[in-house]
Amino acid sequence: MSVTSEMPSGRCRVAALQMVSGPDVEANLDAARQLLEEAAAGGASLAVLPENFACMPMREQDRLAVAEEPGRGPIQDFLRRCADDLGLWIIGGTLPLRDTAALPFSACLAYDATGALRARYDKIYLFDVSLPSGAERYAESAWAAAGHARVVLDSPAGRLGLAVCYDIRFPELFRGMLDQGLQTIALPAAFTAATGRAHWETLLRARAIENLSWVIAAAQGGRHANGRETWGCSMVVDPWGEIAARLDDGPGVVFADIDFDRQAEIRQAFPALEHRLSQHDFEQDED
Repeated sequence: MSVTSEMPSGRCRVAALQMVSGPDVEANLDAARQLLEEAAAGGASLAVLPENFACMPMREQDRLAVAEEPGRGPIQDFLRRCADDLGLWIIGGTLPLRDTAALPFSACLAYDATGALRARYDKIYLFDVSLPSGAERYAESAWAAAGHARVVLDSPAGRLGLAVCYDIRFPELFRGMLDQGLQTIALPAAFTAATGRAHWETLLRARAIENLSWVIAAAQGGRHANGRETWGCSMVVDPWGEIAARLDDGPGVVFADIDFDRQAEIRQAFPALEHRLSQHDFEQDED
């Protein structure tokens, strides 16, 4: 199986933004604006905000109160305005977006440098888990509906695949993106401290290595007003699995230059993507 898109050449400077969001939407947007301004001043063409950047509520159900309709609402207005003001592509973390389902979607919106909406991805894999320690339980499906479609779009960072947090544990999502020309993955996240400590870096590097793709992972990182602790460690990983930039905890910005020529060289010299088999290529045992 082949990767179908042409590789761009040159470099693109990107930024992963790390936050410690709380329940106050306005305060979170003010904090995000400062980080976006820092990203633009640092020469980034594209910046990725973390999951739940605009609201980490005291109770999960409180997210419903800040849910917006597509194209309308203060969070979407903020993202449009910042992109236009700063001349910056923005991957807008996630926000609750009401649409066709009874519950809102956890939506990741991509805006170009004029403030135009270029893509929307609704988180597919919802975080309904109990940690092995038994100390933490999560039921994201209690307030969010699951999306169903992969999203890959043209961007300054090449063919950019959108995914969110728990999605990173499902490699088939990203393998399917390769058939849409995947070159870079943007991953807003809010990993728990326990799962982040155990798996975060390993998962990011694995997805980069197996897809020979860049990964821009923007995380929540610290102790939140609701008592939850998120892992942080926002980073950019190159297609060989090497960490190009990293921020351990607390709010801030990490920059990296996506080198498309290096990616093309890796994919040519190490053609694992060309060696993939389709499901039809495997022999099926008969019962």
